[in-house]
Amino acid sequence: MSSDDAGGSDGFLLLILSSPSGAGKTTLKNRLLGRHAELRFSVSHTTRSPRATEVEGREYHFVDPDTFRAMVRAGAFAEWAEVHGNLYGTSLREIADARATHRGVVFDIDHQGARQIKAKCPEAVSVFVLPPSLEELERRLRSRASDDDATVARRLANARGEIAHYGQFDYVIVNDDVSAAEAKLDAVVLAERSKRVHNAQLAERMLDAERSKTP
Repeated sequence: MSSDDAGGSDGFLLLILSSPSGAGKTTLKNRLLGRHAELRFSVSHTTRSPRATEVEGREYHFVDPDTFRAMVRAGAFAEWAEVHGNLYGTSLREIADARATHRGVVFDIDHQGARQIKAKCPEAVSVFVLPPSLEELERRLRSRASDDDATVARRLANARGEIAHYGQFDYVIVNDDVSAAEAKLDAVVLAERSKRVHNAQLAERMLDAERSKTP
């Protein structure tokens, strides 16, 4: 996948969201998509089992490991990684579909996937969502009815590793207050939309129009 294929100066926004499990990234992502109809969520493929509230094709495309690895061999993914013992990947088809119908795509991926997307598409914008503290993160994880003690312990251990990679992201948002974090994420999108590279063609067309009027 080249930069031209995935987005760039045409104004197509590639927005990466990443965080430790339980930091509130999904809530922020859903609120962002609710305000920006021009953005489409990239539904990842995964080999993990769906939670009780999850729907096939909405949160994830749920596939078995053999199907996932066959897609890897076929080159179907823009990025993929193993996280918490399960496989996750972003298909090239998801990005192509977003380009055909929307002005941007939002990725919900870990730091490994973020690195792969940024390597292929340097213009992608990456945001890391931090919890206010590891103690608060543990409280949020334990409030999930779907996670047992062993799962919570594993996610907390992995969270420290995830946080260690915050330096590879363009923006870091601390989710200590969801409304404030929501406003900051919205500001990132608006700021990126206003960058010169996304509006240069419009400015040049205006200048060309004026030049054409000059005798």
